[in-house]
Amino acid sequence: MIPRHATARLRKALADRPVVFLHGARQTGKTTLALALAAADHPARYVTFDTLTALSAARGDPAGFLAGIEGPVVLDEVQRVPDLFVAIKAAVDRDRDPGRFLLTGSANVLLVPRLSESLAGRMEIVTLWPFSQGEIERVVEGFVDAMFGEAAPALGAAARGVALAERVLRGGFPEAVAMGSAERRSAWFDAYLTTILGRDVRDLANIEGLTELPRLLALVAARPMALLNYAELVRSAGLAQSTLKRYFALLEAVFLVRTLRPWHANIGKRMVKTPKVMLCDSGLAAHLMGIDDARLAQDRMLLGGLLESFVAMEITKQIGWSASAPALYHFRTHEGDEVDLVLERRSGALVGIEVKSAATVTGTDFKGMRALAQAAGRRFHRGVVLYTGTEVVPFGPRLHAMPIEALWRWGARPAAAAQGVRRRGITRRSPRRS
Repeated sequence: MIPRHATARLRKALADRPVVFLHGARQTGKTTLALALAAADHPARYVTFDTLTALSAARGDPAGFLAGIEGPVVLDEVQRVPDLFVAIKAAVDRDRDPGRFLLTGSANVLLVPRLSESLAGRMEIVTLWPFSQGEIERVVEGFVDAMFGEAAPALGAAARGVALAERVLRGGFPEAVAMGSAERRSAWFDAYLTTILGRDVRDLANIEGLTELPRLLALVAARPMALLNYAELVRSAGLAQSTLKRYFALLEAVFLVRTLRPWHANIGKRMVKTPKVMLCDSGLAAHLMGIDDARLAQDRMLLGGLLESFVAMEITKQIGWSASAPALYHFRTHEGDEVDLVLERRSGALVGIEVKSAATVTGTDFKGMRALAQAAGRRFHRGVVLYTGTEVVPFGPRLHAMPIEALWRWGARPAAAAQGVRRRGITRRSPRRS
């Protein structure tokens, strides 16, 4: 079992919160992680709503279902029983002992108000994304925190590892990473999309026309890290704008796509400027675009957009365990200057990250970064251009070019060995990995 960096936060949350919700896309390893905790650190009963028996019982009488469970419990795929959240609230109001409920779900509870409102203030939410590159390499990445540190960027010599293009094409879903060939990985992605679009989305919205969702997802994949332009998507998808927005919200809710708000010195303006949109896994995006090793070998330009979204998601994952815990944005001016990623701490300090699918960097590649530095003033801490070369190169005060592999090498530390799962106190009912 590959150690997950979210484990430490889950342990802390279970120690002082009555309800902890571990959510993320299907097949990111939520069930595996929850079972490991329930078998060792946090003994608990396990119930999955992927079985008809448990699903029918909980839907028929949510309060009675919970009343029949003593002690801590893991409730897997809980978004399939929305009425259970009200029953959990009532149970927690009677007894707020920490660690009573560890919930898992394949829907973003923050984007489904009927799921989250009933447990506001009672629940801590932890997101489990697909594997980060550090998790695959068995190191805990420290790139995000290092960006806000004072030390100059530096990388020592490294052993030859997996090629960057292969990292991008495989993505981070555990089963896709484990596949022995690109052909088998492609088959897995096909089956994955069939399941998530055919069942998970319908659990959230019983609406007509869901056959259009695969096309909408493919359109988003074909525009990696593009500004979200509903008018353009409406023309391409042939859907009414109101329908398209509703479908897009569903894709966000099941963690297939995410948006990136723009940074602006005026906080109020961040909510009205155009966000960027990306798929939450570069391997899935490449699959939808029909990109494989052969196509990349013929046209390296295809790597550009995929690489930017790959970096954005690696940063997103690292923020989940970083001490600095910054918010993530993009930056764009009316003059066309832009920076792919902006990280801002609560203190106001910020750093910029530009991504280039080229082996060389020139001073002009920092044009957007200098515009960001001017807009941020004294809050600007550092700017980095990540590229496909091998050297760390300074380009002025607080400006550097760095290899993309710095994401999982700069500031990294060895990951703790995976804990053995000690079977004590856990009762399981036909678990499935989620």
